[in-house]
Amino acid sequence: MANSTALAPRCPAPFLPEARYPSSVGFVPGRFCAPTGNVSCCLPCPQTDWVYPDNFMSVSRIANWINVVGMACCLFLLVTFAVLPVERTHRHYLSVCLVLSVGLMQLGFIIPLGARPAQCANDVTPNDMYSSVTCALSGATLLMGGWCAVMWVFMRALSLHLQICWQMVTGRKYFVAAQLIGWGLPTIFVASSLAITGVSFRFGDTCHINHSHALATFWAPLLTCAAASIVVQFTTFGYCIKVYLQSLMEERSSTTNHSGLPSYNGSVRTATAAQASRRVRRVIRLQWRGIAIVLLIIVDSVFFSVVFVYLDSTLRTSVRLEPKGAAWLMCLLAHPHDRHACLSLAHKIVLSEATVISILILLSMNGIWCLILLTRRSMLEAWADYGRQKLWLWRHGRAGEEFVSIDARRRYSTSGRASASASASGPGSAAGGAGASGATDLGAKQKEYEMLHSPSSPPKPKPRKPLLRTAAPAPVPPASPPTITSPPPPPPPPPVPASSSLTGPEARYTQPTQSFSAPRPPSSSPPPPMRPPRPGRREWDPEATYAPSSMLPPLAPGSGSPPPPA
Repeated sequence: MANSTALAPRCPAPFLPEARYPSSVGFVPGRFCAPTGNVSCCLPCPQTDWVYPDNFMSVSRIANWINVVGMACCLFLLVTFAVLPVERTHRHYLSVCLVLSVGLMQLGFIIPLGARPAQCANDVTPNDMYSSVTCALSGATLLMGGWCAVMWVFMRALSLHLQICWQMVTGRKYFVAAQLIGWGLPTIFVASSLAITGVSFRFGDTCHINHSHALATFWAPLLTCAAASIVVQFTTFGYCIKVYLQSLMEERSSTTNHSGLPSYNGSVRTATAAQASRRVRRVIRLQWRGIAIVLLIIVDSVFFSVVFVYLDSTLRTSVRLEPKGAAWLMCLLAHPHDRHACLSLAHKIVLSEATVISILILLSMNGIWCLILLTRRSMLEAWADYGRQKLWLWRHGRAGEEFVSIDARRRYSTSGRASASASASGPGSAAGGAGASGATDLGAKQKEYEMLHSPSSPPKPKPRKPLLRTAAPAPVPPASPPTITSPPPPPPPPPVPASSSLTGPEARYTQPTQSFSAPRPPSSSPPPPMRPPRPGRREWDPEATYAPSSMLPPLAPGSGSPPPPA
């Protein structure tokens, strides 16, 4: 045993010989090793302890806890979409799927908080998805959530572009295509990335995609989709600005090139820069939610991709090829037990701590951004109404009663049967009589509540309240039941004398040939005073008769000759 230890290759501290550790456990390409003569020496795992300060892991865990807050925001939005009516939430499947994607991405950072996984399989080898189940779950959910978020951002931008620029209504066909593309395409790319590239512990407690073939299987398609989303979104926004500015110019030309009619200075509208800026601001107000969500998620994805692609190649190339890496290695050899002495040199060859922490925090904030941008005032008002309704039902003991008459009938019938059974089991006939009367009262209450009445006793109509406030009427004594009597017959018309002129032929009005007046309705005002007759002119007397002598009434006996005409 002593001979084998003496013959084993040795490396200067703090490095460890790679030959001591098997190549079948963990992610072997993730080792940080460099040849020293005939011996391959490796930096102890985890590598972040040698290039970042001690608070790096604490800050990364704080970023993971921010994901818990973001997950709570996503759950609040999903519950709001599921419980509240659509006219208050304005939910859409594009928004729901985007929130699901962001929640899935944040789940990749939350899983390690409860599992507390070991980052290293041995002293020089980090764990991967084959040696750690937690690594496999966190890495798969992180990649799937990121891919789905970018994909649904693209579907949202494309839907807005088709509706605004091409006047196309995105119906059921677009819905089916969006579901297939939004979930199917990320599944294909994530499955191929896990099979070809895999995930492992790179920094922090969350597993990220490995360096080998990651650009072809994951980063290149993801960045292509993100770039397409940016192009579509800005094309839509530019089209809106073009349309509004074009309409502004048309209004200006229509007001200047008028016809030959007289113009008025007060009615002519002049196109100014202030009007154009107001129109552009109106477009931004209408689309700021969609634009903000697209830009935020796309910027996070691009930043995340660039950081990881740069991180994959920085450490190895810097140590092997640049003099800065060699200076850092010589510092580690000079201070094998004090890794803090070489951190200033390590910052020159690796990605800065501030950049890594910022990308982790930006990814953690996606759920909070979704809550801020997708929440409306109507949602909060709807939740307040929902809470007041539930509180009122809880106070009045009516929780769960949606059909009031049915629930009341069920409640009265149940209590009636209970009282009847209690009366039947009680001693004596008095108790039984009381129980029967109680059941009768409950039955009456039930009918009275449901407004059920027998045809023999119709309900009495309620007296109407007077419109004007009057004094209280005197109490009326109870009257006997009213009897139904028929109304009295109408009186007969008065007899018409035989000698009356009404028995003659009916007189009809003949329209004169030349008339300068029109018939007027009778008026209730007193007639105007009569003018005195003019001398030498015959006036019209409406009380006199101008009928011929044959139409005069007969003379009474002994009255003499008829009077001369007036």
